[in-house]
Amino acid sequence: MTGAASPASGQDRRLIDAFAEMLAAERGCARNTLLAYRTDLAGASEVLGGRLSVADRDDLTRLAAGWAELATSSVSRKSSALRRFFAFLFEEGHRPDDPSAALPRPGAHRSLPRVLSHADITALFARLAERVAERADAQNLRLLALIELLYGSGLRATELVSLPREAVRVDQPFIILRGKGGKERLVPVSDRARQAVLHWRMMVPSDSPYLFPSGKSFLSRVRLFQLVRALAAEAGIAPERISPHVLRHAFATHLLEGGADLRALQTLLGHADIATTQIYTHVGTQHLEELVNSRHPLVDETPPNP
Repeated sequence: MTGAASPASGQDRRLIDAFAEMLAAERGCARNTLLAYRTDLAGASEVLGGRLSVADRDDLTRLAAGWAELATSSVSRKSSALRRFFAFLFEEGHRPDDPSAALPRPGAHRSLPRVLSHADITALFARLAERVAERADAQNLRLLALIELLYGSGLRATELVSLPREAVRVDQPFIILRGKGGKERLVPVSDRARQAVLHWRMMVPSDSPYLFPSGKSFLSRVRLFQLVRALAAEAGIAPERISPHVLRHAFATHLLEGGADLRALQTLLGHADIATTQIYTHVGTQHLEELVNSRHPLVDETPPNP
């Protein structure tokens, strides 16, 4: 937050701090971006009397009405900050709904996720294999398990680092995750990911409640972010292009490119709204163009002369 000028409630401050931590750890947001988000959220909390985190649609409608004299770019920025904040609260189970549909969309478009190519993924796992071959110690086995689960199952960073020690079983090709108000979903786990986890789990103390313990709790999202970026640098991938969330995007993107159904992908990712999943359809443009040019029934026909 920007200081004592913001009378946000203790709950609002705590959740804004958690949101900023997520942006830094999972999205790699720059310091100035985080400061802008904090300023907009603190201002909204002040207007709503410290009740931003529990605001309903009517509250947000009244809040937006106060932006009437602002430039379109400012309204767009404030709306974006609030939408991301409420999406975070919903996804993390801090509230059972997302009221941000009441906010204006002044000509804004949803930003597209950063995408890793198949070559990037191949380079990442090749470097991982080299590290494990050089030294199969706890550090490298943990990293292998983390990356396999991030890319192979599309887990959110929070879901991954807080996994129970026995969440992954050798005879069970899926994980049961609980989130978003206690809702459960099944997440597939590949054979190679299960093997990576089993090798790593042999090094986890038997009395640990977590698969990826750290001190008295579990690995932090910030540390996961650092590990992912360090590995990317070793693999020749620009660190600013990658984060745990980008690997989740890669999971979704590459499944769609392989022909996965959008509804199935919605279930795998744990999206409440299919519109959230549809953002990944942008990545299919080149794939679809190639498909049409190579598979269309008339592809081998000579076109008529005009």
